[in-house]
Amino acid sequence: MEAKYWRQEQERLERVRNKLQARIAELEPEVIGLRDQAADIRKRFWEEVTINTSTQEDFEETFYSVQQQSAMLAERERGHNRLVHQWNGMKRLLPSPYFGRVDFQEDGLNASEQIYIGVSSFVDKDGLNFLIYDWRSPVASLYYDYPPGRASYVTPAGRIDGTMTLKRQFQIQNGHIRTMFDASETIGDELLQQVLGKDADSQMKSIVATIQKEQNAIIRNDKSRMLIVQGAAGSGKTSAALQRVAYLLYKHRQTIRADQIVLFSPNPMFGSYISTVLPELGEENMQQTTFQEYLDNSLGSSLRSEDPFDQIEYTLTAQGEPGYEARLQGIAYKTSEAFTKALQNYGKWLGRKGMRFEDIRFRDRVLITAERMSAKFYNFDSSLPLFNRVVLLQEWLLNELASLEREEREAFWVQEESNYLDNEQYAEVFDMLHKERELFDLSEQYAAARARMNNKRRGDEGDVDFAQREEELILRSIVKKSFKPLRKSVRKFSFVDVKGIYGQLFVDEVAYREKTNEVVIPPHWPEICRQTKDMLSRNELFHEDATPYLFVKELVEGVRTNTEIRHVFVDEGQDYSAFQYEYFKKLFPRARMTVLGDFGQAIFMQATNLEASDSPLIRLFGEADTSLVRLVRSYRSTREIVEFTKSLLPGGDEIVPFERRGRKPHLIRLNGVEKRDAQILEHIASLRAEGFVSIAVITKTAAESREAHESLRIQGREALQLITKETLAFEKGVMVIPVYLAKGIEFDAVLIYNASPAAYGRDNERKLLYTACTRAMHRLHLYTTGDWSPFVHTLPANLYEKAPY
Repeated sequence: MEAKYWRQEQERLERVRNKLQARIAELEPEVIGLRDQAADIRKRFWEEVTINTSTQEDFEETFYSVQQQSAMLAERERGHNRLVHQWNGMKRLLPSPYFGRVDFQEDGLNASEQIYIGVSSFVDKDGLNFLIYDWRSPVASLYYDYPPGRASYVTPAGRIDGTMTLKRQFQIQNGHIRTMFDASETIGDELLQQVLGKDADSQMKSIVATIQKEQNAIIRNDKSRMLIVQGAAGSGKTSAALQRVAYLLYKHRQTIRADQIVLFSPNPMFGSYISTVLPELGEENMQQTTFQEYLDNSLGSSLRSEDPFDQIEYTLTAQGEPGYEARLQGIAYKTSEAFTKALQNYGKWLGRKGMRFEDIRFRDRVLITAERMSAKFYNFDSSLPLFNRVVLLQEWLLNELASLEREEREAFWVQEESNYLDNEQYAEVFDMLHKERELFDLSEQYAAARARMNNKRRGDEGDVDFAQREEELILRSIVKKSFKPLRKSVRKFSFVDVKGIYGQLFVDEVAYREKTNEVVIPPHWPEICRQTKDMLSRNELFHEDATPYLFVKELVEGVRTNTEIRHVFVDEGQDYSAFQYEYFKKLFPRARMTVLGDFGQAIFMQATNLEASDSPLIRLFGEADTSLVRLVRSYRSTREIVEFTKSLLPGGDEIVPFERRGRKPHLIRLNGVEKRDAQILEHIASLRAEGFVSIAVITKTAAESREAHESLRIQGREALQLITKETLAFEKGVMVIPVYLAKGIEFDAVLIYNASPAAYGRDNERKLLYTACTRAMHRLHLYTTGDWSPFVHTLPANLYEKAPY
């Protein structure tokens, strides 16, 4: 590029930075002033308000005074927050104000406009001239979607057509243009080469400067109720999803808040990994959780659910154990759409018979039997839905408890307990008397009442009527307090035996067919029933039972929907079952869903094929409201690593590597575990010496991770971090991690601890190996102490370098 263009762009950059610095300096006193004003109002809040409730007029005056002060404080704080957001945005721009430029001539106009694009907008002081456009603005889509030539973008007023005469990309650091080139493609490979060649970080970074056209289509999709993104490993699915959140918060800033968007992450550590992306773009983080955290919260303390990582540990390590095949069949069946339909039919059966209830007990006796509840329940109108009849039963139970509570006041234990009340309990009773008789001097009445009570205990008559009323209130208070837990439990539907209702599905095959109209049942059904009932007897659930259990619970207690959530994002979406997606739809009825995944990395048994023509995700909202985007280009790894990893998968040929060169994967076979571990430690030291800061030793299971970590720790001096399902934060360094916890994360170098047939020999372990290898950005090493996994053994020899014994 000619020197004059560099000079022109650097001069413009300096002008923009000078204006940014001037505006930042200008705003600083306002920011501090509004902050101080808000702090002063909070400090002096009650000094400015006179509390007087003597009369109705005084009360109203006090109310409006408080309301006025609150409104003033809220306005100052809103103004301060707005100004701080603007101020912080300009400070974020200052080191690197923009990353792209397009010159666009709209049809019908004589001149083209220079459009500079950055992470947020910056307008000249006149308020009319945009010096920088936010990357999420409609016009910025030109930069992502088109090369120079005919182009268009969509605004709220309609489509704008024209011609892009120039497309330029920048890398700017601390106010200086480091790289600049004109691009013929959407985003030039030169910029991607530089960005992707960097080392992995402990946290994911924003990709707004390198968003590709297909990723931009994901980010700006604002029509589909269900957006499915099937993307190869390293294709930028998660990054695009996070930019999509930022885009939604920008475009719908008047109607959507960050706390109305929820992301379901694959594990707790992943939340730490992506936590800085949105704040980098000036947006608040959305809600983040794992599905397991949601299950645990919904089940409460009464039942403990196995987590998905324990489930996969079982499926990978328990071959040959009694009941293994039955468990696998149970996982497959209980996560299927067939089981969903079976439970819906079960709900209809329960409407006719079979509901189970718990006795309501009080002081070691039964107040209301389960049989009486069942009879009452089935006397209600049978045309009413199950939940409505449960609510009617709840109302009846509360009325029955009120009647039983009145009768209980005559019980001997109540009289006994009344003789041992403490002063606080007496005070509560006499406070009620005070209100009843409008006594204005409570302390005097309390003292007199205590004296009367003492007299009464000595046999004195005193004020008979008042004493009688006192006693009534005391007895009523004692019983009311004792019955309070019963009323609370009834309001929480504790009288419904949900565990028994779910458990009676697993009696035998004949009973199951009768209750569900199910035709096809797994061959090992008796053993599946035994395993399920055994877990329930210990107040535990298999992971595959947790969602169906909640489904049944909501059949009888009503659906607990969340209508506040407007967008649901599901990462690693292939690892969720059809049943779980049905549950998501019920749970968030107003939400649009974005599901991101890769069926090539479907390592859990309940996997869902996201892009199959008969995918349950497409049926969930219908084809008209569903969009499917396929991302086939892999950016994370070097070309050599992608060529190796895509050959591990049937159908992997469609994956397209990005043209970033590196070393071929290295296959190392050693004679014995000690030699293998010593070689791994040598390679770790060598990689660290080359400057790689994020290195993962990836194992198949958590058990193997613990063994590898201990062996490597004893042999070497490297600081190795053992990653488990309890690890909450992702940090740089050398770590030992099971493959299923490494999903969604990338490392400078990956060392596959054991690539033998024993670790990756069965067909369902092929995707585990693929997932592990695709975590590598720059280097990939595989080790074995014997033969190679058949998935490696059959690869063309030109895809790797091989070391002998």
